[in-house]
Amino acid sequence: MNGYTMMHEHITIDLSGVKKDTDCQLDCYAQTVEEFKKLYEYGVRRVVDVTADGMGRTPEYVSNVEKETGIRIVHSTGFYKEPFLPERVYGQTVQELADWMIGEIRNGIDGGVKPGMIGEIGTSKNTMTETEKKVFDASVIAARETGLPIYTHTTLGTYAPEQAEYFKATGLPMDRIVLGHLDLSGDLDYIRRVLDTGISIGFDTVGKNNYFPDAKRAEFLLALEAEGRLDQIVLSEDLTRKSHLKYKGGIGYGYLFETFIPMVKAAGLKQESLDKMLIHNPARILGA
Repeated sequence: MNGYTMMHEHITIDLSGVKKDTDCQLDCYAQTVEEFKKLYEYGVRRVVDVTADGMGRTPEYVSNVEKETGIRIVHSTGFYKEPFLPERVYGQTVQELADWMIGEIRNGIDGGVKPGMIGEIGTSKNTMTETEKKVFDASVIAARETGLPIYTHTTLGTYAPEQAEYFKATGLPMDRIVLGHLDLSGDLDYIRRVLDTGISIGFDTVGKNNYFPDAKRAEFLLALEAEGRLDQIVLSEDLTRKSHLKYKGGIGYGYLFETFIPMVKAAGLKQESLDKMLIHNPARILGA
């Protein structure tokens, strides 16, 4: 596909029930459409929406954003992490959960749009709970059966080496699995260790300076560029709140192109490297 791909976003998401905060219910249709039209001007042609079942997934709403803006949106299947998992995850077997995902992939979400990603499936801080392991096991079965890629969530970058080793043992192609939020680890040697397994990772919380400063993200990317490791990295912002959008004073979906990319280019990162992370790596992972 021509144009840029943002690999880890949410067009809608609703974690407000657990978080007890209505800001976590992202459902600002007009403002999202407005921001996506700007993304189109910046060269974005595809966005992966990693809102899984139980996270407020609304495929029809998302499809309408796609129609209004011309940006292709890849939908996802699967389940997130505790405490955001739907009841079915606790009551069904691994195989039943896998069959449910396979059903969505083959027949569409509620008979509608077909997902192109399994994710985001997550682990808790520094651990994988028993129920999260169940979701990972089911996701592996679904990926093996359908050929879809997997995108994970690591809590603040933790438990990534363990996730990588888990996937390595499954025999799935490591270059079609992305471990999310590795930028939040804040540790370049840790990131290198994960990359050494052959898996792909997301620097996908760009702009979240309250978690980790963008100046350090840029520094890490320049170091990894010099080492020839950018073939395994994708970029995104992971916006999840109303207050992340511009109309509420947030950075907006366009921040990556308006602020971060000019900053890393000024620091010396090559356009060829950006094209790897925003065009070529997403195409390999998504299979097109």
